[in-house]
Amino acid sequence: MTERRAARRYDLSLPVIIRVPLDRESPTRNGKTRDISTRGVYFTLDQDLEAGTELDITLTLPAEITRGTEVFVRAQGKVVRVEKKSDDASPRIGVAAVIERYDIIRGEPARI
Repeated sequence: MTERRAARRYDLSLPVIIRVPLDRESPTRNGKTRDISTRGVYFTLDQDLEAGTELDITLTLPAEITRGTEVFVRAQGKVVRVEKKSDDASPRIGVAAVIERYDIIRGEPARI
């Protein structure tokens, strides 16, 4: 099997805030990344999402990773795959999303 990813993935477990911009009634959802690249992210969370759902993604890369100051990342993307998970007692799901656009702001932490 050949690698189909166009960008290198980094194994990072970081808090992430997910918002569905088209669903104004939906509150933000808190999750955790498993891996991330400039073109995609895989994260887990407790609430269900469907493939094709548009997302606003917010996270902070800590200074240890950026070798400087914290880097605040705001991205827009779309869910491409959802995996039902049930390790331990929590009904977590895994979500693979493509990143369509992102903004990087140095030194402004995300509010998680």
